Amino acid sequence: MNGSIRPLALCVFRRDDGAILVARGHDDVKGETFYRPLGGGIEFGERAEDAARREIREELGAEVDGLRLLGVVENLFTFQGAAGHELVWLYEGHLLDRRLYETDAFEADEGGSACPVEWVPLSSFGEGRWPLYPDELLEMLARTE
Repeated sequence: MNGSIRPLALCVFRRDDGAILVARGHDDVKGETFYRPLGGGIEFGERAEDAARREIREELGAEVDGLRLLGVVENLFTFQGAAGHELVWLYEGHLLDRRLYETDAFEADEGGSACPVEWVPLSSFGEGRWPLYPDELLEMLARTE
């Protein structure tokens, strides 16, 4: 990271079976596989909600409906050995393309690279299980089930 704070807008989507749509990532330095919701950076002059919609459109080619803000969290972390600092607007919404709910795993476009995404049950995350970032997200989702 470059010593700056990065604003992000991420969006959670839930299936009827309780699974959420997440991107899988890996930190080679920590040897850790982790998950996080889809979304990305907020551009200067762009509202966080608009950024969430744009990012999902770019990553999945899909439109979003019913966005609601779950909360904003400050995320201090280390990834690939470098310190990072993010302010993250976390939204929950619905994908208008219902077919995306029927496919358990597929690829999203992450800046021109394929990124694996999958529907993962909430019970797969937490203490002793897969990490879900940002850290506060799991607690937020448990409150809104």
